[in-house]
Amino acid sequence: MTPISRSGAGRRNIAALICGALAAGGLAAAGVAALEPGVAAASSHREAPLISGTPQYDNTDLYAFVSPDKPDTTTIVANWIPFEEPAGGPNFYQFADDAQYDLHIDNNGDALDDFIFRYTFNTQIKNKKTFLYNTGPVTSLTDPDLNITQSYDIELIKLKKGKKVSETKVADDIPAAPSDVGDASMPDYAKLRSQAIYKTSNGGATFAGQADDPFFADLRVFDLLYGGNLSEVGNDTLKGYNVNTIALQVPNDLIRQSKSRPTVGIYSTTQRKNAKGYYTQVSRLGNPLVNEVVNPQKDKDKFNASEPKDDAQFLKNVTEPEIPKLIESIYKIKAPAEPRNDLVSVFLTGVKDLNTLQPYATPSEMLRLNTSIKPAAHPKRLGVLDGDTAGFPNGRRLTDDVIDEALQVMEGELVGSKNDLGDAVDKNDKGFEKYFPYVAEPTSGSRGPLAKGTTSGSDVKNQLGDALQPAGSSSGTDNMMLIVASAASGVAGVLLIGAGVAWWRRRMTHRPY
Repeated sequence: MTPISRSGAGRRNIAALICGALAAGGLAAAGVAALEPGVAAASSHREAPLISGTPQYDNTDLYAFVSPDKPDTTTIVANWIPFEEPAGGPNFYQFADDAQYDLHIDNNGDALDDFIFRYTFNTQIKNKKTFLYNTGPVTSLTDPDLNITQSYDIELIKLKKGKKVSETKVADDIPAAPSDVGDASMPDYAKLRSQAIYKTSNGGATFAGQADDPFFADLRVFDLLYGGNLSEVGNDTLKGYNVNTIALQVPNDLIRQSKSRPTVGIYSTTQRKNAKGYYTQVSRLGNPLVNEVVNPQKDKDKFNASEPKDDAQFLKNVTEPEIPKLIESIYKIKAPAEPRNDLVSVFLTGVKDLNTLQPYATPSEMLRLNTSIKPAAHPKRLGVLDGDTAGFPNGRRLTDDVIDEALQVMEGELVGSKNDLGDAVDKNDKGFEKYFPYVAEPTSGSRGPLAKGTTSGSDVKNQLGDALQPAGSSSGTDNMMLIVASAASGVAGVLLIGAGVAWWRRRMTHRPY
């Protein structure tokens, strides 16, 4: 239960392991008692009618992995606000002040929260008399030229059987990284990002701010599954877009039950304050694209307001999934037989000998991460399907190709129907960082072609037309003189017209009728 504030070994071996776990018994019952989101094929961008209209509250992706450079810690990355156009000013991208952004931990498998890390934000505006996000080049997070800033608090809520037992302030008034307006406004964005990384007292770290969207996919899947003839694949349609990121690094020993019970379930939610001052859950995310393609229109908003313990209500959406039938009708690839119980352990209860190791196995939709599995020195994009047990569905790393993984499993990879389905997008357009927060820096608002006649680094004078020339150019000087002269004539004409109107009004005022 989410507390709501009332104040205002190889691919074949692994596949055999998973199938063996399914055949061992006990999971068929789970398959008919809970939600199975294994047919997910992408990320939850604009996945439900209500949340698509309120992007500040829309959780687009969730990642959870053992930190590659600090394997005694786990890193959780959650993103909000899909499809941020880098140059989308003057009102750039901010977390909502009237929201609770929560990262949930279930460390015993009962589908109830044991820990919640709650982020709340506060926006500050230095000068409300300007429309500008920044009034000059920004060189630090405390620069007076950064007109609009955000800071945040983190609270750690501990629960027992889903009921709150304590609440502790973990961090207070931490500055968030701003949107990357452009090179002229933020000449050293890497410096701003580094200043937004805060070390917590328990040996962890936190970051909030803008980042490149780490999800990579060809989202033209929605054009009747890649154009109806696979002509629409191979283009990362999220390339160049940003998101707002919350990243949290915490010690493994803090969130797991013990070294012998190392698996944790993780999901994220957003609560929004309503008109009466109460918080209502409006977004929820665990595994990628569950609500986007598994649930039909009638259930999407309901899922966003639901809790993992109640996932049985969405059962039929999963046991009789729509996507395999669409693929069969368009591409004549036979859909696996229903009901789809072959994926239950992967997404609902954890896979035996991989990421169960919890006292309970209550079926529920969330990422499950075995914190005792060390990070791979050379991660494989298909994760567990390619023998890399440190990857999806054991948590989710930034480099995991969940589109290809989900499509292949959905079409029967675990029940003998070998396939190599995918969207031909195998990696992100930007490389990820080696250290926390790992996500790539955002794409700058300065992206795109330069003005006509200019080169990078040139000082350019805008000559009120498309004949732009570098400053100092003789032809530019001649053109500028002509434009200035024309502008002066124009101003004189406006003044004459204004004087004539004023004279006419005076005459009208003194008319005798």
